[in-house]
Amino acid sequence: MSTEAETNDHLRERIRNFLRRNFPQIQMHGGSAAIEEIDRETGEVTIELSGACSGCGISPMTVQAIKARMTTEIPEIDTVHASTGVTGGGHSRGGGFPGAGPGTDDGPGDSEDGPQAPF
Repeated sequence: MSTEAETNDHLRERIRNFLRRNFPQIQMHGGSAAIEEIDRETGEVTIELSGACSGCGISPMTVQAIKARMTTEIPEIDTVHASTGVTGGGHSRGGGFPGAGPGTDDGPGDSEDGPQAPF
């Protein structure tokens, strides 16, 4: 395995551990968080919350907490794109399964002044 691939695998594992450690409630409540894409050059990561997270009223706050904490705790990450896979009409894209495709973070509650997570 090349050094670059090992470095990318290490970063992916650090992101997974971050999500497990900081957001166990995602899995406890029947949801899941999938890493859709990592761009090490730009420091961007795309996370898709699915399962019970799709349509959950608190998921916008979870997304905001992930965005705020991940960039603080993982220095290589500058920008987090995260969504719950729910479009403005309240319908889940891709059936809410992990890997259903990257979502956008253009919806309500995704601005820097969006809702604050209770955790």
